[in-house]
Amino acid sequence: MKRIVVLLAFILIAATSAFAQKFAYIDTEYILSNIPEYKTAQTDLDNLSKQWQEQVERKYSEIDKMYKDYQAEEILLTEEMKTKRREDIIKAEQAAKDFQKSKFGVDGELFKKRQELIKPIQDEIYKAVKEISSIGQYAIIFDKSSALTLIYTNPKYDKSDDVIKRLGYSPSQSK
Repeated sequence: MKRIVVLLAFILIAATSAFAQKFAYIDTEYILSNIPEYKTAQTDLDNLSKQWQEQVERKYSEIDKMYKDYQAEEILLTEEMKTKRREDIIKAEQAAKDFQKSKFGVDGELFKKRQELIKPIQDEIYKAVKEISSIGQYAIIFDKSSALTLIYTNPKYDKSDDVIKRLGYSPSQSK
């Protein structure tokens, strides 16, 4: 019986200390919207993406024209000419796919450019969150804007403005 009482006391102490932990949350979308460098980087990435997408669309439009021309002239072409045209179309399609992959693929230029421009900003945010967590002795800081779903958040625990201030900016936008 004493063991059960001791075990229950231990569980009660552990539960009490677990509830004493401090929690907070941030909204990275809001934080990023208050960082001019992020806005500039995002605009640059959007422009680059749009430019490359237009190039991809032009390449596929040219391929479509090649195919339609081939279909219109097919009856007039020799077998050798038909084979050559089909090979040209296939090569053009492969070149367009390779171009698209080199720009938008997993290790494409857009991904690398995003890493180059956005990652340093994200690292600074993480550093500021870590400092705020240490100063405020928070056990956990959630990100309201990520995949984590928070049904209700009390604004008193929102540390987004603290992160913006720690980064050297002044919060300007309303949430």
